[in-house]
Amino acid sequence: MLRRPAPLPTALLLTLLALLGLALAGAVSPTAAAAAGPVEDDEADYVLIAGAPGLRWDDIDADRTPNLWKLAERGSIGSLSTRSAHTPTCPADGWLTLGAGNYAERTGVGKEPAEGGAEPEPDSPQLCPKLDVAIERPDAVGAYLPDQETVVEHQRKLQHGTVPGALAESVRCTAAVGPGAAVAAARSFGRVDRYLPALPATDKAQKALTECLLSIVDLGAIDGRTPSQRLRQAAAVDKLLGQVLAARPKNSTLLVAGVADTEASSRLHAVIADGKGWEGGYLTSATTGRAGYLQLVDLAPTALHLLGREIPKRIMVGHAAVLADGRPADLDQATAAGTDADRRAAAARTVSAWFFWLLALVQIGLFTAVVPLLRRSYRHAGPTGPTPPPQRLVSVLEVLLTGASLALPAALIAGVVPWWRFGRRGLIFGLVTAGITLLLTFVTVRLPVYRKRTLGPVGVVAAIAAAVVGIDLLTGARLQLNGVAGYSVLEGTRYAGIGMVGMGVFFAGVLLTAGTLAQLVPHRNRPLLVSAIGAAGVLLVGIPALGADAGGAVALTAGVCLTAALCPGGWLTFKRLALAMAAGVAATVVFALVDVRQPVDQQGSLGRFLTQLSDGTSGPTLNRLLDANRIALVTSPLTVLALVSAVFLWVVLMRPWGGLKRLYGIYPPIRAAVAGIGLASILGGLLGGAALNVTGAAAATAIPVLTLGAMRVLGHAADRTRIAEEAPSPVTVSDDTPEAVSGT
Repeated sequence: MLRRPAPLPTALLLTLLALLGLALAGAVSPTAAAAAGPVEDDEADYVLIAGAPGLRWDDIDADRTPNLWKLAERGSIGSLSTRSAHTPTCPADGWLTLGAGNYAERTGVGKEPAEGGAEPEPDSPQLCPKLDVAIERPDAVGAYLPDQETVVEHQRKLQHGTVPGALAESVRCTAAVGPGAAVAAARSFGRVDRYLPALPATDKAQKALTECLLSIVDLGAIDGRTPSQRLRQAAAVDKLLGQVLAARPKNSTLLVAGVADTEASSRLHAVIADGKGWEGGYLTSATTGRAGYLQLVDLAPTALHLLGREIPKRIMVGHAAVLADGRPADLDQATAAGTDADRRAAAARTVSAWFFWLLALVQIGLFTAVVPLLRRSYRHAGPTGPTPPPQRLVSVLEVLLTGASLALPAALIAGVVPWWRFGRRGLIFGLVTAGITLLLTFVTVRLPVYRKRTLGPVGVVAAIAAAVVGIDLLTGARLQLNGVAGYSVLEGTRYAGIGMVGMGVFFAGVLLTAGTLAQLVPHRNRPLLVSAIGAAGVLLVGIPALGADAGGAVALTAGVCLTAALCPGGWLTFKRLALAMAAGVAATVVFALVDVRQPVDQQGSLGRFLTQLSDGTSGPTLNRLLDANRIALVTSPLTVLALVSAVFLWVVLMRPWGGLKRLYGIYPPIRAAVAGIGLASILGGLLGGAALNVTGAAAATAIPVLTLGAMRVLGHAADRTRIAEEAPSPVTVSDDTPEAVSGT
């Protein structure tokens, strides 16, 4: 007779209380872990923004660029992500994004197609096009951009909510020096209030920089193809900056930034803030949530904040910069960190392109190889049946499956080794990751629980996966930052907390660990155990100072509730499903209500979206989310792995000879965990704009060890329960039978 599963109120109450704690933790600003807070008395009489497309920290040197070096010594510094609506952010896009405070695109807009209908080619296949903008001078004071109407109309098609000239429209007067500055300072109808093609002599320059409260200066681009060319261009930029410093008005704040890319690939650029209250420290903002990083869209809100002007939140997506602690006293060391971050991000993006395809191909190959072995592993009770595979072959395949599940945790750990600092970086990363995978696999297979228990591999691998991501979150997510299996600041979508790949690994690790441990406790206590472990995972994902992903927390909550409802075994009744859904919805509502009541600069992603939804400005956010999901769906190898894993799970493992049905029947919490992983990973990917990337990472971690577990239970398929002559209770000969599992 089947046991009636215990009700779930205790477990669901625990989940709700844990999520309430998460909601209260949402009161902490996303930058709380690193930020020292807003600069006191930081308002300035004048704000100057000096931009130099292509300026990176490795261009700045005490000897060749003394003005930049001295400015960085006394000011606040950071690394700038120049994300725009165009990839890469070429100079025209960067200047326009600066003036709009939102993601914009100007490269190629309004240009006549080349002969044959093709788009105009860049100056070099490795470089962005040079800035080419028509500037008319209807009078001796200002200027006019005749193609601004076309540019404005193009931004509407992109549906980011971008309004070119939003920065200039927020102040009474804006002065521009140079063509790039004219693009940033032009109002939405094309007018530039004050314009000079170049900075004049010192006396006239002082007057030019005091005519308006906001001045924007084009220092020139650094786009040399060789190191010597870049050095000469950086020296020219520094010389022009010296003229700006000489003419700089009193009580002014100067922002110097590499406002755009000049290569075919994105890079991190230098940003410096100098003025009252900006002495030392790193720059950060609520947009990035990590010390030392700003986005290009943060510069316009920062300028308005310094001038005491209201920031138009409906059309500007960035936040004003704040100071953060942690900057080394030695400027060489501080700038080296920025250079190292740029190199790591660029190297990780190149390596990840082939790493995930290789991972997908290896796992697909393993899935293909395991099919005939699964068919031969089933041991029939009758006199006939397929010949069992050699035990050595089974052992080898078990080790390979274990290593495949540990590949992503190993790739995260590989970030401890600075592989990006050497030549042949892809090869070194591959060797480091392979070595860590072998080490983790060796330790795993040597554990007694791995060898003696059917669920040993599942539990050990899941615990390792959850521990790697969990410890990384507790220590500042340094392994995921610019990691191959993490996220890149060059993409401008995430700078702190948990990434999409880490989320998939963590979801699989937490829920499979909970399912494995739940098998060891009585049926009545299983939901309580799953809820406790799941609540801890939700806290790690959702707290702004740790995982900083409200959507991921909501997704994991749904997965935990479903797993808790299913883990006692039996059918999923309507009552149990309704209780699980009610708990998940209640926790999400509480979290959302607390988050949305925070100040705008301190809200998480969920709170910001709900705020935008209430004031009717959520359209651009939804469009960006849909575009991100669409791009991820058709370009990511993890999508292929997710789809292949789903087919393998349904067509192979769920067949009578596949073993997974038997595994589910003997171990109901594993079935519950797999269902929870599927729900959480799909929901987390969609809410995070990653489509099936989270599901692919979860599948890469879970499916190989589930296949291993299915192989093991197939090895006991012929075992039968012996009935003792005098004992009324059955005695089992295998730990895989239902009687052994239930302890009866």
